Amino acid sequence: MTHKVVIVDDEPLARERIRDLLAGFPRYELAAEAGDGAEALGSIVELRPALVFLDVQMPELDGFAVLEALAADPLAGPLPAIVFVTAYDEYAVRAFEVNAVDYLLKPVEPARFAAAVAKVDARTAGDAASDTAAASDATLRALLAQLRGDRRYATRFVVRSGGRIVFVRAAEVDWIEAAGNYAQLHAGGRALPLRETMTSLESRLDPEVFVRVHRSAIVNLDRVAAMEPYFHGEYVLKLRDGGTLTSSRAYSARLRELVR
Repeated sequence: MTHKVVIVDDEPLARERIRDLLAGFPRYELAAEAGDGAEALGSIVELRPALVFLDVQMPELDGFAVLEALAADPLAGPLPAIVFVTAYDEYAVRAFEVNAVDYLLKPVEPARFAAAVAKVDARTAGDAASDTAAASDATLRALLAQLRGDRRYATRFVVRSGGRIVFVRAAEVDWIEAAGNYAQLHAGGRALPLRETMTSLESRLDPEVFVRVHRSAIVNLDRVAAMEPYFHGEYVLKLRDGGTLTSSRAYSARLRELVR
């Protein structure tokens, strides 16, 4: 039985190095290569690989952002085994070790590559493979939560729309609307679906900029042109794009603080 592999790195020579080393392990089949984060997301969701060699530092969408997008997307399924490929210093490498996520330092050495593959083998071997994979998945999600906390607030969203991967900067979002169990970003006249709950989004956004004004709405204060009192302590917010939102009593306290 062979296992699908996706190699993600914006440097062609780095991808070639991993590809050459992987050729020595016939039980792993190279399914795709990706030169950027958006391409990586598409390949991983479509192919459901068992293993991804993932570069940490890439333009636009780095390796951590790729994993965040996968972890937040229920259509992506369980996270694959991840081997980070990185030029990070020893401090960052120790953080990976503590969280039981394997890594390869560039330039990748054959012996170290073999050791990383052996760890993946151990994860997938034997009757306890599913339990081991689940534990690895949980560990990886814990690492993402830690990294997200270290970076404080979200500055960019990754949205899958019409077969494309769209990048939306948080500062460009006018407001966010609940859409069932997920959300829609309203930005520049576009409504973009985001597979994340309002509660999760609220926790990831800077509270000095984004305020929950209703159970179904979060607004970017920088996009509010005027705010008018309404009934029973509620407010009508007039947005710069011409739209309006009405706060609910349960979420009006924060708005009242802003106008004092």
